[in-house]
Amino acid sequence: MKWWSLGGAIACEVTATLSLRAATDDPVWYVLVVAGYCASFAFLARALRSMPVGVAYGIWGAAGILLTAAAATVLFGDPMTPLMVVGMALVIAGVVIVELGSHPRVDPVDEDDREVAAR
Repeated sequence: MKWWSLGGAIACEVTATLSLRAATDDPVWYVLVVAGYCASFAFLARALRSMPVGVAYGIWGAAGILLTAAAATVLFGDPMTPLMVVGMALVIAGVVIVELGSHPRVDPVDEDDREVAAR
């Protein structure tokens, strides 16, 4: 459920941001901007019930940046330079590292260590 909530937050945030760009030409898009951001925060709050905030926010923010940049290239003709692609790859790498770091390493304890700890 946490991943569905986070996915909903990302989708709503990207929709709202792209609508913000469209609203510069037609103010009726502001309705979708407000609704999208409100829904995004509601979904994000739901995801935070079962995810560390650093992980959830990192994924939400990074995915929002990547998807918005890609969609803006297609929808609005925004540039997508090789340097931007490298930056996006670094963002993905950073999010993966944060996600991996959020799970504490558990060392197996052998029987001898348990006996010593019990004394």
